[in-house]
Amino acid sequence: MDFEVIADSIPNLLGGMVLTIELTVLSIAIGLACAIPLALMRVSNNPALWMPVYGYIFYFRGTPLLVQIFLIYYGSGQFREVFEDLGLWRFFREPYFCAVLTLTLNTAAYTAEILRGAIRAVPFGEVEAARACGMSRGLLFRRIMLPKAFRLALPAYSNEVVFLFQATSLVSIITLLDLTGIARIIVARSFAVYEIYIAAAVIYLIVTYGILYIFRRVEHRLSGHLRQRAGMVPLAGKAGKAAMTAPAGNAIAVR
Repeated sequence: MDFEVIADSIPNLLGGMVLTIELTVLSIAIGLACAIPLALMRVSNNPALWMPVYGYIFYFRGTPLLVQIFLIYYGSGQFREVFEDLGLWRFFREPYFCAVLTLTLNTAAYTAEILRGAIRAVPFGEVEAARACGMSRGLLFRRIMLPKAFRLALPAYSNEVVFLFQATSLVSIITLLDLTGIARIIVARSFAVYEIYIAAAVIYLIVTYGILYIFRRVEHRLSGHLRQRAGMVPLAGKAGKAAMTAPAGNAIAVR
C-alpha cells in the first residue's frame, strides 16, 4: 500500500467531506421541518390529508435514491420552459440545488414515517390524562404527543441520518465534488484505487461514528428520567433488607 499517495490525498478528501457534511446538514434540517407537518397529516383521519402524504411517502420510500436524483436533475430539463416561466430554472440547472432537493424530499418521507410510528406509539393513558386536564388538540400535540414521539423516534431517526449521510455519495454522479467525487478524480489520475477508496471509507467511518456519538449523548440526556440517579439504592435493596431484618413492631422511616 502506498501511504505517500494517501497522505498527499487527505487534504483534498477532507475538502470533499466539507461538501458532504454541508449537504447532509441542509437536507436533514429542511427534511425534518417538512416531516413534522407531514407526519401530523399522516395520522389524521381526514382522507384529504393523509392520502396525498401516503402517496408521497410510498413513492420516495419505494424508489431508489439514485433514480430520484436522475429524475430531478436530468428530468427537469424536459420542463425547462415551464421552469423559466416560473423563474425556477436558475435553481434546477444547478446540481447543488437538485442534490439538496432530492435528499430533502427523500429524508422527509422516511422521517415522516418514523414520526408517524412514534406518534402512534405514545401511550394512550398519557393522551387521556391530557384530555382530562382540558388540553386542546393543538396543545396536546405540542406539550404531550410530539415531545414523547421525538424521544421514541430518536434511535430510528439516528439511523436515518446515518443512511442519508452515506447516501450523499451518490451526488458525485451529477458532477458535485463531494468526498466520493474527489476520490474518483484522484483515482483517475493516480490509479491508486485501493489506497484512495480505503482512505475515503475511513473518513466516512469516522464521521459516521461521530454522528452516532452525538445522537447517543442526546438520547442519554432525554432519557434521564428513566435512569437511576447515581448513589441511590432501590427500596427493595437497602431499605427492603432493613425492613425484613428489623424487630417486629419497630417502624422504619424510608426517605
